[in-house]
Amino acid sequence: MNHIVRIIGYALRHKTRLLMAYLCTAGAVAAYVVLPRYFGEAIDLIADNVGTVSGIPAREILVSISIIMGLSVIRGVLSYGQNYLAEALSQFVTYDLRNDFYDRVQHQSFAFHDKHHTGNLMSRAITDVENIRMFISMGLVRAPYFIALFILVAIILMSMNWKLGLIASCFMPVVAFYTSHVRLKMRNLWLIAQEKMAELSITLQENFSGMKVVKAFASEDHEEAKFDVRSKDVADIFIEAEQLRASSMSFMLFTFLANMGLILFFGGREVINGGLTPGELAQFVFYLQILALPVRMCGWVVNAYARAASAGERMFEILDAESPVVEKQESQVMSRRKGHVIFKGVSFSYEGGTQVLDNVSIEAKPGEIIALLGGPGSGKSSLVNLLPRFYDVTKGSITIDGEDIRDFTLKSLRQNIGMVQQDVFLFTTSLRENISYGREKASFKDIERAANIAQMHEFIESLDDGYDTHVGERGSTLSGGQRQRMSIARALLLDPPVLILDDSTSSVDAQTEDQIKQAMASVMKGRTTFVIANRLSTVHSADTIVVLDKGKIVERGTHTELLALKGKYREIYELQLRPQEEVMREITVANVAKAEA
Repeated sequence: MNHIVRIIGYALRHKTRLLMAYLCTAGAVAAYVVLPRYFGEAIDLIADNVGTVSGIPAREILVSISIIMGLSVIRGVLSYGQNYLAEALSQFVTYDLRNDFYDRVQHQSFAFHDKHHTGNLMSRAITDVENIRMFISMGLVRAPYFIALFILVAIILMSMNWKLGLIASCFMPVVAFYTSHVRLKMRNLWLIAQEKMAELSITLQENFSGMKVVKAFASEDHEEAKFDVRSKDVADIFIEAEQLRASSMSFMLFTFLANMGLILFFGGREVINGGLTPGELAQFVFYLQILALPVRMCGWVVNAYARAASAGERMFEILDAESPVVEKQESQVMSRRKGHVIFKGVSFSYEGGTQVLDNVSIEAKPGEIIALLGGPGSGKSSLVNLLPRFYDVTKGSITIDGEDIRDFTLKSLRQNIGMVQQDVFLFTTSLRENISYGREKASFKDIERAANIAQMHEFIESLDDGYDTHVGERGSTLSGGQRQRMSIARALLLDPPVLILDDSTSSVDAQTEDQIKQAMASVMKGRTTFVIANRLSTVHSADTIVVLDKGKIVERGTHTELLALKGKYREIYELQLRPQEEVMREITVANVAKAEA
């Protein structure tokens, strides 16, 4: 119930539309419940004058017809207003809800996204929001219309003839009890249905994103079988929910029709005995027809409430989620820094996981290049992810120019840090917009300069549309090396004092990497640069090499110093870096020979 109240709170943000919808509802109800009275009077007028010499008075009949037509027009106009305002209100509520949901997800830390799958979040943003929209339109606005009709008609029936009124109202407690029972069962069913829909969305999202892997391993049949299972689960639960709703409506209609039969039986006897006029019995029948509308729609309303309750539970789980990375109330805006970075006694562990970093201390002075080496799971990526506060340290502190990074706003902190991530993501838009992402107002000259440094300008210029060329989903129309260099250009355009290169040249060949390194040398000058790489050129140019193993610093120093230690670094050098040294030597010899020729 709490979730329903909170959803109603969103509707109350648009009080004017909600009030106007209720006014239209009140007017439509008033016009509707008055109509049977004039139908009854017209029937009595006709019945009283059947067989008389003077015949049926035309004037009285025309007056009754005019009133009936006028009330019908009023009801039609007001019903239109009610439906229009209900739909408009539901769209405004879902607009607010989607924006709040999107904003909440946008400002969550990496820890949140580690737990919540993309397909699950998309299911909540689309399917659950749509269920809430249906509740606003059908449940919040139109339900009072049906309830008012039900109550007013019951009162009118009791006032006309209390005996027949009791017969007409006797099924109300039965319907109320059955409706409550169905609502509880359907709420649980819809919660399961929405979870199954989320699982189906996850399967779809993973399949479409990993289509190249599916094709490469000829696993189409396996994926189809997996999707079939998920799809059948969704179909089965929806069928079960629909079966319950249909049985509910059938039960209520049967109860209503049985009640109608009783009214005709006992009411007919009253007419024969003179207790009721034919017109009054007709009114009873007309009112029972009006009563049938809320009875028929009761199933839909219960369905809307059940869906909204389960959808609200899932939506507010996200909206109430607190990010472990939060800004202080007195956070300051970080101005441009010099780039003196100190990791002091930093320890870190993922939520509910084992410790990833243990008492790590690193100092990087402005302009220095710090190379981070280590095997998989050594903590290299986790360490650099702490600097822009994708996660917060468990112990210790990180300072830039002597000030703790937690004292500043996240936006201003990240504007001082350029990052080229290992998993390059490009948006489905133009190359120009991809490079300028994060600095959308950058001049075309600056964009070209960043592309030049990243060794992408010549390639882009060779395309028919140049910088306006659109890339495919996630940059699928570019090679791995081109995507890597696009990411480098994007980071360089920010002109940050601190630069993080997370294996940024892993997707380019040695010769292209050498060209990138030479071009970036001037850009890296004066910036504090952290590099996670397994390339020899990076290691040679680093002021300090930090070797990590199981979250601890096991060695640090220059290339020459660490080789002399014959420890972990020497092991990495022999396995990975020495072969690169030989390739680089061959490239150098080839370049010299080419120049001499």
